[in-house]
Amino acid sequence: MKLTTKREELVAKLSVVSRAVSTRTATQSLSGILVSATADGVSLCATDLEMGLKTDLAATVEGEGAVLLPGRLFAELSRSLGDPTVEIELRESERDVEIRCGGSSFHLRTLPSEDFPHFPDEEGEPVKIPAAALASTVELVAGAASRDDMRPVLTGVLVTAADSSMTMVATDSYRLAVKTTQLEGAIGGELEANIPARALRELGRIVSSDGVEEVSVVLSRNQAVFRAGATVLSTRLIEGQFPNFRQLLPESYEHDVRLPRGELLEVIRRVSQLAQRNAPLRLAFAPGELTVAASTPDVGDAEETMPASFEGDPLEIGFNPDFLREGIESVQGDEVLVRLISPLRPGLLQPIDNEDFRYLVMPIRLNV
Repeated sequence: MKLTTKREELVAKLSVVSRAVSTRTATQSLSGILVSATADGVSLCATDLEMGLKTDLAATVEGEGAVLLPGRLFAELSRSLGDPTVEIELRESERDVEIRCGGSSFHLRTLPSEDFPHFPDEEGEPVKIPAAALASTVELVAGAASRDDMRPVLTGVLVTAADSSMTMVATDSYRLAVKTTQLEGAIGGELEANIPARALRELGRIVSSDGVEEVSVVLSRNQAVFRAGATVLSTRLIEGQFPNFRQLLPESYEHDVRLPRGELLEVIRRVSQLAQRNAPLRLAFAPGELTVAASTPDVGDAEETMPASFEGDPLEIGFNPDFLREGIESVQGDEVLVRLISPLRPGLLQPIDNEDFRYLVMPIRLNV
């Protein structure tokens, strides 16, 4: 195998696939990046068995073949090269690859490629989704997915799409984010799967950086394969029953409070600095005003009052400050609608006059 490519191209493509390189595995091949050169071109591929990434590398092929190289080292070495042109050549007798760039020459020992997993094929009729809509929806929802592997079903995002509509749902049992996005034109099929939030975040990053216009999705029994331009991402699907999010959303609320989103965010960021050691953020609503307060023993306390369109008997409720802040940040528009029932029932954040996005957050019981 022998090929010539541009350093800038090599660094950019390695930065994509290296995010699927495993750093915590006993299988040595999963720590590598597979370089494949054929008459059709060159590809780079990495996988940790949970997620795989494969992308095309613009290069001139002088000799065909495939080789598995240490992923992290290959990527770091490439970033350090100083000349614009890079030559990569397999030396079979030495069991290494020679990388030449300007006056530099490196020899990397190859990894055993026989254990490297087969990358899933894109078999089946793809569903096609506008890339910008997919990326923006992932950004609003994926943060609410659980990071606790003890409940694997909650580490994913439930994605459903049909006709010209797509809905994503994520929850970690403390908060719930739901976003419905209207798409331009039909997607050419139906889609329903619980997809790992990590894979969707990575897909959103690829889409945003590469300027891709459309993403195609093919589902198999336990895999999803996404194609975004020259990059293909595969991920396992999460098995198990995803919670019925519609049952988690209250049917009605006692209080609907319109608040200026920007001002509310600034108040919460300031006061939350004194909500340490798992201390709650206290929201005290009274007619015409909202007081945001926090207190941490041996650290200090803070409170700030702002106007609010609240009516009725005073109500005080506590929330996790990070969860509340992230929910408000996700609401688009100049105002946010805060919907409440009681101090022990979840609160809902959503845009004014728009239920396309809803963010439900569980309260924290306050000590009087």
